[in-house]
Amino acid sequence: MKIAVLGAGHVGPVIARLALAAGYEVAIAGSGDPSRIEMITDFLAPGAVATSAADAVADADLVVLAIPWHRFGSVEPATFAGKVVIDSMNHWPPAEAPLGTSEEVAARLVGAHVVKTLNHVAYQDMEPAAGRAVGYAGDAPAALGAVADFLARLGFDPVPVGPLTAGRLLEPGSPLFGVAATRQEFENFVKEQQS
Repeated sequence: MKIAVLGAGHVGPVIARLALAAGYEVAIAGSGDPSRIEMITDFLAPGAVATSAADAVADADLVVLAIPWHRFGSVEPATFAGKVVIDSMNHWPPAEAPLGTSEEVAARLVGAHVVKTLNHVAYQDMEPAAGRAVGYAGDAPAALGAVADFLARLGFDPVPVGPLTAGRLLEPGSPLFGVAATRQEFENFVKEQQS
């Protein structure tokens, strides 16, 4: 399986490193010319290929969105059609916002299979991944399975939290955000929210 990581800031290179260590082929893209991130990639994620976002997505089986939220509006939605897309982005919308972040992502990337995960873990806490519980939410069973397998292969303990609307449980303001929660704590919190 080929992985595309969009974002060469803090989160993207960490996910790229974990994916490389798990044996995946990884392409990483920033917001501009790939030559601008080649040195960063060689240093922070050796083995990943720096390329354009369009080329990375076109060749990928799974795409990780690890770009700043304000740049999401510049991605070309059509390139994501049919792709499994991990939304690891965050933004801090007003409390009364009608949609969660990943719901907004799915609405824009029509035809993509969006799964919310990894956004609730600080990049400096992702390594080592071994056994760390991470929640994931989405609507497409095949995409959820692919993402759960990906997370497990990286070393995480993936915990389903429900449909994409439940991705809000992983966003800023949630008791699960930025916390090293156990699988049991994730499961208990999800049950409380559903009751």
